[in-house]
Amino acid sequence: MSIQIGQQAPDFKLVSSDRTEVSLSDFKGKKVVLHFFPFAFTSVCTTQLCTMRDNFGYYDGLNAQILGISVDSPFTLAKFKEEEHYQFPLLSDFNKDASSAYGAIYSQFAFGLKGVSKRAAFVIDEEGQVIYAEVLEAASDLPDFEAIAEKVK
Repeated sequence: MSIQIGQQAPDFKLVSSDRTEVSLSDFKGKKVVLHFFPFAFTSVCTTQLCTMRDNFGYYDGLNAQILGISVDSPFTLAKFKEEEHYQFPLLSDFNKDASSAYGAIYSQFAFGLKGVSKRAAFVIDEEGQVIYAEVLEAASDLPDFEAIAEKVK
């Protein structure tokens, strides 16, 4: 079951694309937008993160941090971030702990792959409470970017 609005967001420690450890608690006092995505370099995942990249300026001055999370390795995410010019951290949930804690994981995915992050978006307020939660079953669907922006505002 995925995390619901009003719940305390589970903390995590993940390795970023620049190979540093990042925790959700590092951003206490800021709103955090978590974007879970299945795989780097795939078309819908690229669209999801490029939409956030292209609207990144919207979040300036709103005391908000965007984080992208997938089960890809930090090395794959580093290349993805470099090629797509993302201004926000990409975090490796290689061990699937965060995806599982947020209920954003496929037990069975395409090609028989197991333990792949679902496409999902969460907005967490300055005190660590979930104020927006969207977990998509179809990997071809995109999150509601307008609803996310509205919750950050």
